[in-house]
Amino acid sequence: QVQLVESGGGLVQAGGSLRLSCAASGRTFSDYAVGWFRQAPGSDREFVARITRSGAVYYADSVKGRFTISKDTAKNTMYLQMNSLKPEDTAVYYCAQATSAYGSQSSVAYDSWGQGTQVTVSS
Repeated sequence: QVQLVESGGGLVQAGGSLRLSCAASGRTFSDYAVGWFRQAPGSDREFVARITRSGAVYYADSVKGRFTISKDTAKNTMYLQMNSLKPEDTAVYYCAQATSAYGSQSSVAYDSWGQGTQVTVSS
């Protein structure tokens, strides 16, 4: 498995931006898909974005056009650039590494998770 550590969360006003980072140690990002999920209070954990081993990216409809996922395999780090943030983006954001090169929108496809970082968007 891999150890994942997220950073970059915080409090931002609606319309603002944040950049989340996810640093990995152990299993490298170059071999597996990685993704971001989020969980708001009282809600299930939901898919946000993923990037496959080959670099293909996929987004939830709710963040498409506003969020950008990327990875730096040399640094074994993944990023989530979040622009035009909305109050409904408020959640704990988790990075995760999949068990395959392609990954999935389902959390069951991921076996390594970070501890989460809080993102709060005020109106």
